Amino acid sequence: MSDNSVVRLLREFVAEREWSQFHSSSNLAKSISIEAGELLECFQWDEEAEPMRVQSELADVLTYAYLLADRLGLDPDTIVAEKLEETRTKYPVEKARGRSSKYDEL
Repeated sequence: MSDNSVVRLLREFVAEREWSQFHSSSNLAKSISIEAGELLECFQWDEEAEPMRVQSELADVLTYAYLLADRLGLDPDTIVAEKLEETRTKYPVEKARGRSSKYDEL
């Protein structure tokens, strides 16, 4: 796993506070969902959400996602690239361009 600066900063932050004991995979996955709900709440009543609040909530989602990947020994860049390649196969450009249909409906 690469030790990019964000992961390193998160590891240091967690270690300083001795929080890794609370960071089981299931707790981190739950935290991602909770924070994603708070991000969605930014847009609950208005498409024009307050940018700083969106930024803060998105940072929380990403923080827990990075921590979960790290806990599982996964490199975020690698798993995103692998998933993108899988998605390319499901959604070939010639069939998917400009369409929001699910892959099995293309």
